[in-house]
Amino acid sequence: MNQQELVVRIAKAEDAIQIADLSRQTFYESFHAFNTKENMDKFMNEQFSREKLIGEFYDPKNTFLLACLGDEIFGYTKLRVSDEGSDSPGPGSLEIVRIYAVREAIGQGIGSLLMREAIDLARKKKFSVIWLGVWEHNTKAISFYEKWGFKRYGQHIFMLGDDPQTDFLMARDL
Repeated sequence: MNQQELVVRIAKAEDAIQIADLSRQTFYESFHAFNTKENMDKFMNEQFSREKLIGEFYDPKNTFLLACLGDEIFGYTKLRVSDEGSDSPGPGSLEIVRIYAVREAIGQGIGSLLMREAIDLARKKKFSVIWLGVWEHNTKAISFYEKWGFKRYGQHIFMLGDDPQTDFLMARDL
C-alpha cells in the first residue's frame, strides 16, 4: 500500500456501520491477547457493542477521520470535544479517543497520517490542546505519541470488563 494513495476524509453517516465494525475488530485485535476472555467479552458486549459504536457517530461532539484507499477503510481516528470536568488538560482541548489501523496496515504510516490530519483539524478549529489516554502497558503507542510531542500529565482508570486498567493521559499544545 502506498501511503500517498491514501486519502483521509471526514466520515459520513453512511460510514457509521463500517466504523463500528472496524472499531470492534481493531480493538479486539489489539487487546484480546492481554486480557481474559471474560473481560473482553463483557467489554465488547456491554461497553463496545456495535449499537453503541454506531450511536457515537451521531453525537455532535464526535468527529471521525477515515484513512481510505478507494472504498476500503484502513484506519480511523475518533475525535471528541472535551467536556467540562473530563480528564482533559483544560478548556479548548480536543481528545483523540481512538486511533487505529487494521492489522495488515500497521507499520505503513497510517497512524502518522491520521495523527497529522487530527492535529491539522484541531488547529483549524482553534483548539489549543490535543490529548488522549493510552494504556500504560502499550509502550509502542506511548512511544508513537511521544514522537508527536505528547507529554504525560496524569492517569485515569479504564474499565475493561471487570478489570480496572490504568491509562496514561498525554497532551500536546497546538
